[in-house]
Amino acid sequence: MRRGRLFVVAGPSGAGKGTLIAELLKRYPRTRLSVSATTREPRPGESDGVDYHFLGREEFLRRAGAGEFLEWAEVHGNLYGTPRGTVEEWLEKGHDVVLEIDVQGARQVRERMPEAVTIFVEPPSLEALEERLRRRGTESEEELQRRLRNAVRESGEKEGFRYVVMNDDLQRAVEELCAIYEEESASAEARKRGDWR
Repeated sequence: MRRGRLFVVAGPSGAGKGTLIAELLKRYPRTRLSVSATTREPRPGESDGVDYHFLGREEFLRRAGAGEFLEWAEVHGNLYGTPRGTVEEWLEKGHDVVLEIDVQGARQVRERMPEAVTIFVEPPSLEALEERLRRRGTESEEELQRRLRNAVRESGEKEGFRYVVMNDDLQRAVEELCAIYEEESASAEARKRGDWR
């Protein structure tokens, strides 16, 4: 059985990463989404272990110090990390794994697992991003402005990613993401068979 592939999807908050990934998972049910850990408070409707593993700051730092995260970073004033054990277990069982993380985390994964497929999701403009965040209605004005400032910085790092998907039209962006997934999965199978050209 082939080892699964790791797909890292990153981009500014509000760029639509979660929506695109949800569509990908519907089409490819053997693919798994890694649930991140965070120190931020749950938003209305979010469940522990489903949307995030919600941890206190002290517990999060203890786990980080013990090497339990594949990557972790402070983003928008909160800590976020990817539990290493679950990701490794799924990959070993042949499942492809998707990480929905920030640019800092993607940089760490690239260093530790250079074979990971990195995909940057780009919003059509800063104005469109602000509109999406305001429509979402989950951040205070101060938090929203911080996310917009971070978006400008994060967009400057897209050249470090293997692929960039512009999310200006949802259906087209979904098709592009799925095409990347199929191409990378096919190339992994070909390499395993030894007939990759």
